[in-house]
Amino acid sequence: MKLPVVARSLALVSALAMIPIATAGMAQVDSRVAPEFAKLFATYQRVKASYVDPVDDEKLIRGAIDGMLASLDPHSAYLDGSDLQRLETMIDGNYSGLGLSVVMEDGAVKVVSPFRGSPAEKAGIKAGDFITHLDGKLIYGGDLDEAVAQMRGEAGTSINLTIFRPGSDEPIETSVTRGVIELEPVTHTLADGGVGIITVNEFSRDVGADVFAAWNEIEKEANGRVNGLVLDLRSNPGGALDEAVALSDLFLEDGRIVSQRGRAQGESLTYNAETIYRGEIAADVPMIVLIDAGSASASEIVAGALQDHRRALIMGERSFGKGSVQSLVPIGANAALKLTTARYYTPSGHSVQEGGIKPDIRVPQISDPDLARRMKYQLRESDLRGHLINEADLKDDDMERDLKADPRFSQTAAELEEQGIDDFQLDYAIKTLRRTTASTVALRK
Repeated sequence: MKLPVVARSLALVSALAMIPIATAGMAQVDSRVAPEFAKLFATYQRVKASYVDPVDDEKLIRGAIDGMLASLDPHSAYLDGSDLQRLETMIDGNYSGLGLSVVMEDGAVKVVSPFRGSPAEKAGIKAGDFITHLDGKLIYGGDLDEAVAQMRGEAGTSINLTIFRPGSDEPIETSVTRGVIELEPVTHTLADGGVGIITVNEFSRDVGADVFAAWNEIEKEANGRVNGLVLDLRSNPGGALDEAVALSDLFLEDGRIVSQRGRAQGESLTYNAETIYRGEIAADVPMIVLIDAGSASASEIVAGALQDHRRALIMGERSFGKGSVQSLVPIGANAALKLTTARYYTPSGHSVQEGGIKPDIRVPQISDPDLARRMKYQLRESDLRGHLINEADLKDDDMERDLKADPRFSQTAAELEEQGIDDFQLDYAIKTLRRTTASTVALRK
């Protein structure tokens, strides 16, 4: 396995690529929209002339831009100065703050997932929580970027959060001490029975190379006798597209990894195996990929590719369902649009948007004492206001099946704790690999 030098884009799946500021399509304005522009300008003039307080032009123009993009989907946005800096910081995977992935829903800041090992996770913040106040100040109805900026800050400083947790009668007040969010993107361990576990927490820079290194370490620890591999992508909110392709390429010898289809020229692209890494690691090792509702974007690309190529068994819960691509479109020297420009598809042509990746074996996290409440109020892409619709017209019944109890998993969290099991999904995956062979789990043929 060789590691060629690859040109890396500063790209998130939620901010995919830099594209030129001017194209023929952008430069031309359809004459039919002139009356609509007249309405916009008339509104601007009336506000400037008649609003109770003077309003500066920057505020009005920024508000018009924000409103325009917010009307499209939850992931398109206008970014300038500090917002652009935060985006690059997230790609690098190193910043000071709480360690949360959040979205704006109906004016409220909703937690998609806390990063593993982050101050937020240690403080007990959970996916689906609503953050209503920061240091006692109401943030409902405000701007998401402003809320994120307030939650970030110098490591060692604290911020008080007021949280509404669906199902709880009273708000939760908690103080969280900010830390340097320098999450290890990749961690690994070797479980009993020669089962390797590689956990990918986020898709920041060099994740492909880090997973390759982790696999080599596992092989050394196991003296070359690895009997199974768990790739844990749970609560991984995504990140760099090229790293999702690189990670998938590690485990695939040929074929398509992911494709994206857009309306503009140049937005329909295909990414194939053997473009980043030559050959394949863990070729004869049974493999399970763990996902959950917090597995989004780049995580879904990897899970979808390995599932469609029958390289691995997908286990856990249906993923988040973010199947759209955002491009950074420069607007002047210090601003850009983060604009949804395409949908992405798994090798079999399945759109991840809304429905996410459905596991081959659904395994609920029954070691979580809040499982029932968490499942009831779980957040996915399809819950976001204004989300893109899947052209496949996914039915609600398909999603509701995920909420039905499985009689195979009837143990309580307390019973599992007595057995020393604090992560049922991981434990179930390891035990599955211990009692199987390469031919029964790596379903290639």
